[in-house]
Order: sequence, then structure tokens, then C-alpha cells
Amino acid sequence: MANKSVWSDNRFWQRTAAWVTGFASILLIWLTFDTSAQISMGNDADLKNGVTKRVPGPTVINYKISYEMSTKRGHEVPYIGGNDGKGGSLFKEKEKFFGRDDYSEKEAGDLLHLGKLGSQAKNCMDCHTLMGNGAYYAPDLTKAWLDPAWGPEGSMQAVTGKSTKEEAMAEFLQHPELYPTHARMMPNLGITAQEAKGLVAFLKHLSSIDTNGFPRNFGKIQGALNGK
Repeated sequence: MANKSVWSDNRFWQRTAAWVTGFASILLIWLTFDTSAQISMGNDADLKNGVTKRVPGPTVINYKISYEMSTKRGHEVPYIGGNDGKGGSLFKEKEKFFGRDDYSEKEAGDLLHLGKLGSQAKNCMDCHTLMGNGAYYAPDLTKAWLDPAWGPEGSMQAVTGKSTKEEAMAEFLQHPELYPTHARMMPNLGITAQEAKGLVAFLKHLSSIDTNGFPRNFGKIQGALNGK
């Protein structure tokens, strides 16, 4: 009687399937824990101790956030409080946010929470994209805080008559119909001054998150690099 090929042996395939399923399950569990650690938000102590987290703590709004090319990674990455010259954040340079750079963890957390709830209540993703989710009718807001249009030499500060980036953004959010930017005008959503402040804080925090260079072409906007 001829020897039966291993490739036609049902027991071989059953055992192979069991091993592959077991290995895939272990790998999935490991990736789940690893991903959870990567996306968990840091805290104020991390920032003060110079610990880099992919998702910084809420008090990152107290710091200057820039966006610079990393030769090691081949794309732009956010730098918090300056560049240490070794490819990492310095966590030293502060930046006034609505006149303050000393928000406590609770104050900053409450602002971010208000902004996140506001983005959901006003259905921002019906038109915009946030962290890869949403629509493409209006501009991607993942790195909106770093858009040079809101900077000291940008057009939006000029037309809103405000002297800071955050004030210009808040003014636009409250009265978008007064500042038409293109054919797809943003409607007035009845955003209050406090809600606008929370939304701007939320957008600033988003800009500090390491998104592996996403959106891919944002760094090509003139002036976007270095957070100008």
C-alpha cells in the first residue's frame, strides 16, 4: 500500500489549523495590550519629566507645539516645548493659550473634554476629518492648530482682527459666516465662547499627537513645519 502524503492527511491540517489559530490569538492579545499602551493618554507628570507619549497629557496646551521633519522616521513629527536636537521633545518652551500657560491637569482636561463633546454635538465629522475619521467635504482638522493660516502671519488672524492663533480660531468658530474662506462655507452652529475655547484646546491637543506623519501632505503647506 502506497504511503499517504502528509498534504492529504486530515490530522495534519487539523493540527496546523489549531497551531495557527492559537498563535494568531496570542499575537492578537499581545497587539491589543501594546496598542492600548501606545494610545493611552499621558499626564502632566510625563510632560514635566520629559517622558514622550504618543498621546500627551491635557496640559500639553501649556506648551509650544511644532511640527518638524524627523530624518530618523522620514516624516514630520510633533515636538512639544522645543526640539532637544536629538530627535525628541524638549518639554521646556511654554506658550500662552488664551493668556495662560499654567493650566492645571484638571482645568486642561475639562477644556479638552468640553471640546471633544462639542465636536461630537456639532457633528464636526459630517464635513471634516479628525484622526482619519469623518468626511472630506471640508479641511482635515487633525493638525489644524499648526496650519499657518492661523499663525501671526496668516490670513485668518488678519481677517478676524485677533492677535493670537487661539483667539482667531475661536472667533471663526463662533461667527464663520463673517469670514468666508472658500465656496464651501462653514455654517453658524451656535457655538458659544466657552465651547469655542474648548474646541480650540481640543484641536491643539490633537496637533500634539504622534500620528506617524498623517495627514501625509500636511507638512508641505508653506509655513506648517515648525508650527509657524
